[in-house]
Amino acid sequence: MVSQTGAITPRRPSWLRAGSQLAQIAPPLIALIVATAAISLYNPFFLSAANLGRLASVSAIPVLLATGATFVIVMGSIDLSVQGVIALSAAITAMVLRIDGGALGSLLALMAAVATGIATGAVSGLLHTVLRIPSFMVTLGMWFVSAGLATLLLGGGTIAVRAADLRVLVLQRVFGLPLAVWMVLAIVALAALMQARSRFGRHVMAIGGNEEIAALSGLPIRRTRAAVFAIAGGFYGLAAALSVAQLGQGNVSIGDGRLFTTITAVVLGGTSLIGGRGGVVNSVLGVLLVTVLGNGMILMGVPPYLQQAVLGVLIILAVASSTARLREGVYK
Repeated sequence: MVSQTGAITPRRPSWLRAGSQLAQIAPPLIALIVATAAISLYNPFFLSAANLGRLASVSAIPVLLATGATFVIVMGSIDLSVQGVIALSAAITAMVLRIDGGALGSLLALMAAVATGIATGAVSGLLHTVLRIPSFMVTLGMWFVSAGLATLLLGGGTIAVRAADLRVLVLQRVFGLPLAVWMVLAIVALAALMQARSRFGRHVMAIGGNEEIAALSGLPIRRTRAAVFAIAGGFYGLAAALSVAQLGQGNVSIGDGRLFTTITAVVLGGTSLIGGRGGVVNSVLGVLLVTVLGNGMILMGVPPYLQQAVLGVLIILAVASSTARLREGVYK
């Protein structure tokens, strides 16, 4: 297998790999437990069933976004198109629901949102790999292209879909949680399994560890990179459809602020911005940490502008303490 430093090393025993994975998720898990304990001591309402259910509902969409972004970041790239892809996918979702808000129309809207996300992600991936344009610039451009197309489709307005059957995903509850939460849990579990156990997941990790060595090992670099951006786009598209269901409308600004929270969650979860380290489970823990801190600061009466400042400081601390960054000596 290819290590993070690029060296070819024998495959480690399964128990040793499991121990390494547990070591990676330990820091964000400990931080989450400490934050939960501290906030619950300050305000016992934090651990009430009603508040925990609210936290689960609020976390569903960020978890989808962070999962998609994780594949890109683990590969050593960055995706800034999140908000634009959400806007375009939400516009497509709302337009389909305006034609047919019934069960069939809702299913088609959901599929159209995911397909739109995959298509935009695939374009980003192809431009990145074929033209060799840095992922930062490609996805930044795709953000504005997607947002522009969404504005064109919606005419700068809003499409209300409050009567659509798609809203069942956020209104119908099973065991106290919306159907959307259970759907996200199932999808993210499959994504984590794919990232940790499949050949594709190992290729993504190897490319993030050392792309040159991965290429010398015969891995399909360009194909894998393009596929990762397409997969990430699919997650953004699904998140857009759930956002439309949650808000009962589709508009261009529906994804505003999502990029910051997505990158924050991935970084706080311990996924290295250099690539080759981290994973889906890390990012889920990062989302929960961001959500818990945000909810806790609201319960403590912290002003919104200070909440953003706290998250910014946490990002800097998380990156500064990255063992992968210190070991590799890379700071770009």
